[in-house]
Amino acid sequence: MVATALAGACFAASAEETLRPFTVVGDAIPASLTGTVGDPARGRAIVLDRRLGACLLCHTGPFPEEKFQGTLAPDLSGAGSRWSEGQLRLRLVDATRLNPDTIMPPYYRVAGLARVGNAWRGKPILWAEQIEDVVAFLLTLPD
Repeated sequence: MVATALAGACFAASAEETLRPFTVVGDAIPASLTGTVGDPARGRAIVLDRRLGACLLCHTGPFPEEKFQGTLAPDLSGAGSRWSEGQLRLRLVDATRLNPDTIMPPYYRVAGLARVGNAWRGKPILWAEQIEDVVAFLLTLPD
């Protein structure tokens, strides 16, 4: 059993767990991967965690306490007003469905990836619950 704990939340999954099915409609995944709304506080912790989400390696945002924020990708400020919940979800799950040349990693895809370390093969970067937490947090960032 592999367990990941973050901000008081525990997500346990076996290494063989399969990804939950989802449906892409246009440029979005309209339905939650878990059937529930994520927790914005846990989502914020994931975004700021440079080992788990690693979002700030490329993105900047309204996080004055965080030094060395990236400038390679869109500013996360206003994410909740620029994109819908479903659009944010698809961008996290697999942004290559929108732009095959993106530098954004697919956070919830395991197939068709190159140069994946043995310890991470067959595992998404973030589990479904964590994707929903990040989506919930990003929706709190209006302009």
